[in-house]
Amino acid sequence: MNIGIKAILYKLRYFFIPYLVSIAVCLIIKLTYSREEIYFAVNARNWPWADGIAAYVTDIGDGLTTIAIALMLLLFSYRKAFILIGSYALSSGIVAQSLKHLFDSPRPKLYFQDKLNGIHLIEGTNQLSLHSFPSGHTVTIFSTTLIIAYWAKDKVWGLPLFLLAVLVGFSRMYLSQHFFEDVTAGSAVGVVVSTMWLYWCENREFLKSPKWNKGLIGYHKKNDRRDL
Repeated sequence: MNIGIKAILYKLRYFFIPYLVSIAVCLIIKLTYSREEIYFAVNARNWPWADGIAAYVTDIGDGLTTIAIALMLLLFSYRKAFILIGSYALSSGIVAQSLKHLFDSPRPKLYFQDKLNGIHLIEGTNQLSLHSFPSGHTVTIFSTTLIIAYWAKDKVWGLPLFLLAVLVGFSRMYLSQHFFEDVTAGSAVGVVVSTMWLYWCENREFLKSPKWNKGLIGYHKKNDRRDL
């Protein structure tokens, strides 16, 4: 039985509805203020405690985090591991990287190279210069949290997972690694690509076979019983 896109979006309603509201707000902000105004409004609001945790928050959106989750899922479900790593590879590895090299836009460090003395930069962070659009960390965190929200038994988990994604996206601006539009576009790439990937996976018969729903633990248990 095929699963339609409406059924997928319904399961994601606690993630998707807040996202649609937030993306509308982001578009209004972008149409109202310039890139510089938004950047300096964010940069001017900094606190020592936030400086201390921003790098840790942003690391949640690192690809290594998603890969680690996929490896853990491999123990229990080949199918879920495949879906998560496939979503990451498609959204962050192919689409996001293609856009980064296509636009090749400067990051804040290079864009504001003549104004760095007036910018709050966190000591110890590696400030990159190129491939700003879109934000890869934001693509990854929105992709990963959307997939997890889809699997959650209690769909209300979609809301805190969405808020976590927003927090990671904001950390990219707080750390002066990306502009507002980089993060906004990154979220859109993560959400759209991963939703379409879910739709494709849910309608592939081979992914519904019992073998795909087992993981390494189940495989070893089965072999242990055979040995007996």
